[in-house]
Amino acid sequence: MSKHIVIIGGGFAGINLAKKLSKVSYYQVTLVDKNNYNFFPPLLYQVSTGYLDPSSITFPFRNLFRGQANFRFRMGEFLEVQPENHQIILNNGTLHYDYLVLATGTQTNYFGLDQIEKHAIPMKTLEDALEMRNLLLQRLEEATRIDDKSQRLPYLNMVVAGGGPTGVEISGVFAELRNHTIRKEFPELIGSGSRIYLINGGGELLSPMSEKSQQYTLKKLQKAGVEVLLNTRVVDFDGEKVMMKDGSHIYSKNLIWATGVTGFRFKGIPDIAYERGNRLKVDAYNKVENVQDIYAIGDASISTADSDFPTGHPQLAQVAMQQGRVLAKNLDRMAKGKPPKPFNYLDKGSMAIIGSSKAVADMPKPKLHFNGFVAWFVWLFVHLFALIDYRNRVRTFYNWSTEYLTQNQDLRLIIRPNTKRK
Repeated sequence: MSKHIVIIGGGFAGINLAKKLSKVSYYQVTLVDKNNYNFFPPLLYQVSTGYLDPSSITFPFRNLFRGQANFRFRMGEFLEVQPENHQIILNNGTLHYDYLVLATGTQTNYFGLDQIEKHAIPMKTLEDALEMRNLLLQRLEEATRIDDKSQRLPYLNMVVAGGGPTGVEISGVFAELRNHTIRKEFPELIGSGSRIYLINGGGELLSPMSEKSQQYTLKKLQKAGVEVLLNTRVVDFDGEKVMMKDGSHIYSKNLIWATGVTGFRFKGIPDIAYERGNRLKVDAYNKVENVQDIYAIGDASISTADSDFPTGHPQLAQVAMQQGRVLAKNLDRMAKGKPPKPFNYLDKGSMAIIGSSKAVADMPKPKLHFNGFVAWFVWLFVHLFALIDYRNRVRTFYNWSTEYLTQNQDLRLIIRPNTKRK
């Protein structure tokens, strides 16, 4: 009889594992996710700012795997694992497994700052992106009804905490929206003096990237009107005022929190199995240490077995995708009585977009740096073809082309679901 593999999480790692295993007849595969769709996190900020429609970066799991006889999807939330019984507990039932794979990704890390968690806008899920779009558009509309320009500023000032790719990319989008779109569509707000702040606790932006990328990014953001505050840490936010560690503050209702992530902890996994950031310690084959028949891949895991990355792999999409594919091959080998092969990450480089025709890209082998239009084009190409389905690629390409050619996009809609009925 086929052995049952249960995969928790349909992100980069889980979906690549499931796609490969769905073609392996030795296993029955069940994918568990609290959503019924896969989504593409690197483009969430474009949904939140009206450059892309949600359907451009999402695709239903059941549609993706239809026709695969050995695949099943279960919509549910993972709560607990019982390793001794090879069983998991969901919020809507239980499942037995022969092998369990945790590909749960990460969640926003607020570092214990309760007020920030309560009032800030995260950028981790599709729901976050839609909520951000609704809030920011609603606050623009509210600002148009305020005659006193000084009273408008808290509605218009944008504060982004976090100098990684997400923080940089969303700051660049805000600058373009302010300098072009808002001027044309909100004439009431011209001359209001709105400001965009990018705040980072470190001394540089895009810290994992090359110095050339960091300097180019800083220069272009500042030229676009973004006020970059380095070596500055946000410590509090009451919904009206952003407070920094040095005692300074910014009046704004809009704090976008893009400054850190942490893993999940699950009942049934011993504390000894977790490393820093709640990442599960795995061996060279992505098997979780100190438990049987449980694997972890993607951002949920950390391995020090790869000699090129002795402190663990970076939490990047490429790592997750490669781990999913390699684990699928290893499970296939194990079913055939062959030994698994260790995972070694092939670094394909890092990139970040700053705005239209402006981006940075670092390639490790050979060691190359690109910026400007060339890097921007590479970024578009890589992200377009990383989307999971050709329909996503067509929609995204159409929206990007429209925006680039006309500098006008019609996706800035305030749409809120009716919560009265369930």
